[in-house]
Amino acid sequence: MAEHHFLFKTILIGNSGVGKTSIITRYVDKIYTENFISTIGVDFKIKTIELDGNIVKLQIWDTAGQERFRAITTSYYRGSQCILIVFDVTDRESFNEIPSWIQEIKKKCVKNPLIVVLGNKIDDKDKLDVTEDEVKNFIKKESFLKDCLYRFISAKENTNIDDIFITVVKKLMERVSLEEPDNEKDLGDITFTENQKRCC
Repeated sequence: MAEHHFLFKTILIGNSGVGKTSIITRYVDKIYTENFISTIGVDFKIKTIELDGNIVKLQIWDTAGQERFRAITTSYYRGSQCILIVFDVTDRESFNEIPSWIQEIKKKCVKNPLIVVLGNKIDDKDKLDVTEDEVKNFIKKESFLKDCLYRFISAKENTNIDDIFITVVKKLMERVSLEEPDNEKDLGDITFTENQKRCC
């Protein structure tokens, strides 16, 4: 029996403190803690799931949000089939920084990753500073995000965490079925056509 049928690499980016590590730990380890130390450089976890009769291994990379670490994380964009841009719905500045993270993707990606925008910390209802309509409008105006997914989530309350990762896996599996050149199902080996590329 194969160890896995699909291997996908995903990476979470976004400002420091938006909850990237909490999201990953909630999804992979099913735990949540308030006491995370800021990620230095990069870290990753692996989640193996069974979906539609296939065993899927998901590499989920966690990156530091601080400006001084961005050069270190450059190489980790390469080969990523999905990039999740995380912002904090109680921190407007983290939402306003999304365009700069998009520029990072454009500079560092070679292939066409699936883009996901995640608004974390919706559990903190008294401090909400970014609305879902604002996110929808931003995505609509940003041509680079025309095929992207978005969710409002809470790592603390486990809201929409499993849902978004399952949706990501399904989307990536669909891409493989459309682009699969032979029997190899690792999306990292697939070359997209020029019309499909959004990254430089």
